[in-house]
Amino acid sequence: MRVPLSWLRQFTPLDVPVEEVVATLDDLGLAVESVTRVGDGLEGVVVARVLEISAIAGADRIQAVRVDAGAGQSVPVVCGAWNFAVGDLVPLATVGTVLPGGMEIAARRMRGVPSEGMLCAPDELGLPGGHDGILVLDDLEEGEGSAPGTPLADALGLAPDTVLELEVNANRPDAMSVAGVARDLAARLGLGFSLPEPEVGGRQEPRRVEPVSVRVDDPERCGRFVAQVVAGITVGPSPAWIARRLERAGMRAINNVVDASNYVMLELGQPTHPYDLARLPGRGLGVRRARTGESLVTLDGITRTLSVDDLLICDGEDQPVGIAGVMGGASSEIDSATTEVVLEAAWFEPLSVSRTSRRLKLRSEASARFEKGCDWTGIDRAVARFCELLAPAGAVLAGSPVDVVGRLPDRPPVVLRVARVEELLGTSLGPDEITRLLDPIGFTTTPAGDGCLEVVLPPWRLDSTAEIDVVEEIARLHGYRRIPPTVPRSPLAGGLSPYQRDRRQLRQLLAGAGADEAWTTTFLSPSDLARCRLDAGDAVAVTNPLVAEESRLRTSLLPGLVGAVAYNARHRQTGVSLFEVGHTFRRRAASCDQQLPEEVEAIAYAGAGRDATEAVTVWHLVADGLVLDDWRLEAVTAPGLHATRTARLWCGDVDVGLVGEIDPDVLAAHDITERVAWLELDVARVLATPHGGGSYRPVSRFPSSDVDLAFEVDEATPAAEVEATLRGSGSPLLVGLRLFDVYRGDRVAPGRRGLAWTARFQAPDRTLTDEDVAEARRRLVAAVEQRHPATLRGSRPGVERIEASAGTAGNAAQGGAASSGERSEPGVHRPTGGSS
Repeated sequence: MRVPLSWLRQFTPLDVPVEEVVATLDDLGLAVESVTRVGDGLEGVVVARVLEISAIAGADRIQAVRVDAGAGQSVPVVCGAWNFAVGDLVPLATVGTVLPGGMEIAARRMRGVPSEGMLCAPDELGLPGGHDGILVLDDLEEGEGSAPGTPLADALGLAPDTVLELEVNANRPDAMSVAGVARDLAARLGLGFSLPEPEVGGRQEPRRVEPVSVRVDDPERCGRFVAQVVAGITVGPSPAWIARRLERAGMRAINNVVDASNYVMLELGQPTHPYDLARLPGRGLGVRRARTGESLVTLDGITRTLSVDDLLICDGEDQPVGIAGVMGGASSEIDSATTEVVLEAAWFEPLSVSRTSRRLKLRSEASARFEKGCDWTGIDRAVARFCELLAPAGAVLAGSPVDVVGRLPDRPPVVLRVARVEELLGTSLGPDEITRLLDPIGFTTTPAGDGCLEVVLPPWRLDSTAEIDVVEEIARLHGYRRIPPTVPRSPLAGGLSPYQRDRRQLRQLLAGAGADEAWTTTFLSPSDLARCRLDAGDAVAVTNPLVAEESRLRTSLLPGLVGAVAYNARHRQTGVSLFEVGHTFRRRAASCDQQLPEEVEAIAYAGAGRDATEAVTVWHLVADGLVLDDWRLEAVTAPGLHATRTARLWCGDVDVGLVGEIDPDVLAAHDITERVAWLELDVARVLATPHGGGSYRPVSRFPSSDVDLAFEVDEATPAAEVEATLRGSGSPLLVGLRLFDVYRGDRVAPGRRGLAWTARFQAPDRTLTDEDVAEARRRLVAAVEQRHPATLRGSRPGVERIEASAGTAGNAAQGGAASSGERSEPGVHRPTGGSS
């Protein structure tokens, strides 16, 4: 919005520098986007009368002009414009003048013809208008102002002025008027503010005036409608000062009637619309909703097709003559023959105007104000101001206004807690200071007891409805720059929940195992599930899938991670290790009362080029990291996983997941040639079991000794059960156990396989002797052979070998060579050194 500084001074005595005005407006939330000086640089430009026009030989684009510059001085000028004639008054920039654009006028010759000045176009003088021709001063009245030699600034009343362009946000309807901006400035600067009362001219006798009728069919959307007949009008150009103010505010002058309506809107923020009463059938106005398919030609000459959501202004015969709050119709437009008008001034519901304006893609100065909310109590002042501006054109009020009131916004007072103001702003403003800040902008306050004030909200601030809105006004008027910055404190410190911390630890454990985190899609096709040997009947169907084929929610993280491994394999990236944390979904049984699908947060690991042993090792890392003690493995079969290399994980009596290898048929379906280790856990169940809080023990500084033990067991005996037996053998010297080999071949009986572990022994207080190691080894072997159908493979002749350790107290050896069919040396005792 463009606001001339001289216009603001009509409401408040702004005698401060422009820079202070700009800074104040910025601090009030009315950001100044540009500052333009107008009326400067016209020294040396005078009014001149054209005396003679003649052609220049050999030149068809310029002509020789001689003008009277006053005091009997005849000045030759060469000019390229052709829009003037002998006798016209034109602006002459004399030699030595520097125009607003920086051009300096000098004497010169063109085609041998002297030119001692320049006839100016509007834009060369910094005035509204184009560069199509010379500014012809045909509006100057006969007298001193039109005499040749009169300074142009004096002739046109062009006093230097400053125009401020403001950014007005949606929450400032009052700032869409010059008076509203002046009110804010006066309140902040402690200046007086007043709205001059319009002086209305004569009024025709009621008996001589035929009344107009007004009908409002939609009082919800039209809260007030005032119609005033104005007679005796002579349509013509507006006075120069009105036209000049409109132009500086960014509006084009049209005629005195239309200009008076626009002037009132810019000054007071209340749009009005004059209708030519002679072109208004039925001598009346009505307000109703449009009918489907109804149309109207608006003032811009475009036919608008309307809908039932649009509000119309109609004539006395119910024909549309305008779109309420947006734009009038062409049928009752003001022209030179107009002598009597009916002025419409109304309040329309902001949201309905906004919807119509947006739907029709028709934005106007009026709609911009109605959308934000106008002051319905200011309608009478706007009507009177319109008539005051038209009084010089002979306008008089014809009869009394017709005023129809519908439903207006309810504006109950707001209770303002002074303590709340201080709490929100961090200031110590008391009730008196708050009253001093609010009263000048129309927020009337009265004491309400208990440290509160009752605030009556002004009707021109529909954006303010609650206590917090009043607090914002206090902050604006007090000054945001005067409020010291503070860091807000909260009794609640941000942080992760225990579940989130443990889930993050799970991620870190798998990343520490060398796996990269992956993300795969939640949506799968039935064929994706089938290739992974998963039952599509358990999957939840998506009614509106993003991709038609991906119409199922995943029941496991297996399809996504297998697909990721396959993608890497196709790009010659083998041996990848991936993990993912994500949700899986399953349909519930028909008998279940819960209608929503079963949703589980899972974490899964897929290690390409690795077997079930590696998957168990990764589980050990997870169990050790979370300090899970009471867990076990149970051999099972599961869809998508290897038939004989899969186990279910139990923590106590809770099923927490699966560990093993992916089914070779699944891998083949994805063209994966490597074995793939697999671990999938239910995150919530794992973290719900007792974990963490493990005890610490000193690290022994004495050497440890490793012994390799290879057992032959039935295929049906899980390695995890054998390992659990070894750990529970009761040997206090066992500090570590690692499964390093699984053997199937001709050196074991049919239906059996070999399992080999490395057992580490260490004492906390001494160096182990060979007898200590042998006894500890004996207890491990005895425990396994007693609880499982197992034999120590090294117990057969020619297989077992025990090597003496340089780190033990004595040296001893028991003969026997390792089997050439083994990939390990069972029964080997190896020293590993100590820690200090």
